[in-house]
Amino acid sequence: MALSLFSNKTFKHGVHPPETKDATSKMPIRRFPFAPVMIIPLAQHIGAPSVPVVKEGQEVTRGQLIAKATGFVSVPMHAPASGIIRKIGNVPHMSGKMVPGFYLEPFPSSGQEVNEGTPVNPETATPDEIIAGIQNAGIVGLGGAAFPTHVKLKVPEGKTIDTLIINGVECEPYLTTDHRVMLEQGPDIMMGIKYLMRATGAEKTIIGIEANKPDAAEYLNSIIPAGMPVSVKLIPVKYPQGAEKMLITALLGREVPSGGLPIDAHAVVVNVATTAEIGRLLPHGRGIQERVITITGPGVKKKGNYLIPIGTPMRFVLETVGVEDNISEVFLGGPMMGPSISNLDIPIVKGTSGVVVFTDNEAKKRKEKIYPCIKCGACVDACPIFLNPSKLGILAKAEEYDTMVGQYHLMDCFECGSCTYVCPSNIPLVQYFRMSKGIVRKRSVKN
Repeated sequence: MALSLFSNKTFKHGVHPPETKDATSKMPIRRFPFAPVMIIPLAQHIGAPSVPVVKEGQEVTRGQLIAKATGFVSVPMHAPASGIIRKIGNVPHMSGKMVPGFYLEPFPSSGQEVNEGTPVNPETATPDEIIAGIQNAGIVGLGGAAFPTHVKLKVPEGKTIDTLIINGVECEPYLTTDHRVMLEQGPDIMMGIKYLMRATGAEKTIIGIEANKPDAAEYLNSIIPAGMPVSVKLIPVKYPQGAEKMLITALLGREVPSGGLPIDAHAVVVNVATTAEIGRLLPHGRGIQERVITITGPGVKKKGNYLIPIGTPMRFVLETVGVEDNISEVFLGGPMMGPSISNLDIPIVKGTSGVVVFTDNEAKKRKEKIYPCIKCGACVDACPIFLNPSKLGILAKAEEYDTMVGQYHLMDCFECGSCTYVCPSNIPLVQYFRMSKGIVRKRSVKN
């Protein structure tokens, strides 16, 4: 099918931060070595953590099941390397807390081979069998959300999906993970689309890609199998174009209602790297043990796109690529939505799409004084879902959480950071909202 540019098709509002992708966009994916010790948290996804099925001191092989899912909204874990489970206990996590997990010591001669499992045939498998296969593979959203993919594919009774959207936008500054996956794993993406369309019953698929990645769009368009209802659409460069709700609006002209999900707009959105993993793993019945990550930023010496085993400690990552002496901040994911970490012993997990390192030079520029809100409305003009960040920020400081939720739709905020980016007073609005949502969720659990 023809490649097309939706020159005037996008969502309203948003921002245009510097893309800063040139350093890695043309660098092919390279394989990362195994760390001396792998740290594998059991909670790497939204939902119930997995439960160990191996014991301390047990030898495991790469790709072996080491923790099983505990319910539908849960996924299993697989060994990222062949080695010995040295300890099962608390491990460091990106949340800043210690959580249950494994310490795995790879064998010095551990190879990259993964044993074959029970394949899932995309031509004959039922939707439920494909959904079960995706869960068994431990696949979650690799764009950063880490939501179990199989859950969003299960169409509730009374709901229908007509369009599958493959998200190849990658609007976060610095990151080129999805760009390289599209250029280097095209056949896997097409195979993944077969599984996804059969699982959801979608009539057509649209691969949405921002216009700054024309090479990826042209390549994927050229390998679409004959007769497959798939099209590639280039859309304007704007942040946060890659958010599900924004992408649905840009490609389909539909709006996901407040408090609703993409399925309420008869669509399902799956990240392009997630799609590639489905196409790579299910034909062999394997589980996910590694993922592609962009490692970049002013503080990194050997910038690039790397295929890294899940569980690789951040300290080992930075030692391997080399960093400047004056590094100041390390972000997991992009600088707009990714959290800054305080502990280099935390590991790469399934939802880690990038590692961006800044030095003191950049940190000094960002650490400016916070001033009172001047009611300029810049945050209101930037918010892609038409919230009032200024008012929400004032309410957050006053701890008026019920008003934030009931009158100003706090829970619709997906923490894109556009409001913080444009605020002339340097108010950390998105951080206020993130903390407020955490308090609201804790209260609801207690009640």
